[in-house]
Amino acid sequence: MVATAATSSFFPITSSPDSIDSKNKKLGNGSTSLGGIKLKPSASSGSLQVKANAQAPPKINGTMVVMTPVEGFTSEDAASSPPPRTFINQLPDWSMLLAAITTIFLAAEKQWMMLDWKPRRPDMLIDPFGIGRIVQDGLVFRQNFSIRSYEIGADCTASIETLMNHLQETAINHCKSAGLLGDGFGATPGMCKKNLIWVVTRMQVVVDRYPTWGDVVQVDTWVSASGKNGMRRDWLVSNSKTGEILTRASSVWVMMNKLTRRLSKIPEEVRGEIEPHFMNSDPVVAEDNRKLVKLDDSTAQYVRKGLTPRWNDLDVNQHVNNVKYVGWILESTPLGIVESHELCSMTLEYRRECGRDSVLQSLTAVSGVGNLGNMGEIECHHLLQLEEGSEIVRGRTQWRPKNAKSFGKMDQVPAQSA
Repeated sequence: MVATAATSSFFPITSSPDSIDSKNKKLGNGSTSLGGIKLKPSASSGSLQVKANAQAPPKINGTMVVMTPVEGFTSEDAASSPPPRTFINQLPDWSMLLAAITTIFLAAEKQWMMLDWKPRRPDMLIDPFGIGRIVQDGLVFRQNFSIRSYEIGADCTASIETLMNHLQETAINHCKSAGLLGDGFGATPGMCKKNLIWVVTRMQVVVDRYPTWGDVVQVDTWVSASGKNGMRRDWLVSNSKTGEILTRASSVWVMMNKLTRRLSKIPEEVRGEIEPHFMNSDPVVAEDNRKLVKLDDSTAQYVRKGLTPRWNDLDVNQHVNNVKYVGWILESTPLGIVESHELCSMTLEYRRECGRDSVLQSLTAVSGVGNLGNMGEIECHHLLQLEEGSEIVRGRTQWRPKNAKSFGKMDQVPAQSA
């Protein structure tokens, strides 16, 4: 078809004498009007003259075409057959097609230029990381955190409160991922039925190195039994890229009735919920059995009074978040220690809870190897109490000179003991 059409556009089409005679017979000798076209016989050649009545010249693809006579082509052929179909006059309007293609390419180029295609530096890691996941036979929960700009202090490192918040967040998410989260804040369905909540009684934290802005830390946590009516939770914080251990922490938790605010034994129903998730392992931090000193106005060297909780300091159980206590304890730490040393170890004993209407005071006594006049390690004793004298938290902190090498290393999450 294409070859025939193309050929017909360049070579004339001739008719046989017989067909011409038959057509002449049909037309007759006189003038005949065919759709406004008058045909008259020619005296010299016997062919017909074609006279158009004000017809516009034909156009192909918007271009005017001048009709020229073709040798051997007579008026009978023009009257009896339509113009030949050629490859050229069957093509689409290429100008419209090219305009559409150009528009598409320009739009695509604009979108491509708007994309952030530039390569990122290796330290420009993207958060968020989600809720975390269960690893190591379903007993260890792992979650990553990116250190934000608002979580660092004057030393360009994460604050101790930031690290404590990471520990608390992974503890709650562990319960959620394990299917142990009921309607309460970190409480199992069995605990919700009996109005029970978890409260921390003791916390030990050892910081080998503080992460800096942009670091991504990996927090692993797991739980174990602690006596008959307690639960121990351990944490191991490491650099997600290098695997370097940054922080180790261990805590002891007990149950309290949220209506009576009294401690409670673990009900058998609740024990059946949590025991399958216990790991039989030693504490990640060696327990410091030294008795915490009770301070008073006569033994404390530094006192900060008038501390009051804000509304944002309360958790869903309507008592002050335990991380807030850490900040209050450090309120009375001498500025000279904070400027020249960094907190490397902390032991806290939580005695009672604190409400939103409480007024507290923070007491600190400096002791240990060093003092404010040298650059050795320093030990401080702390007490957070209500103004009327009731104890909230007792604590002991150790401080090392800034940029000193860390002490105590642990390479990985401990395996279960046999």
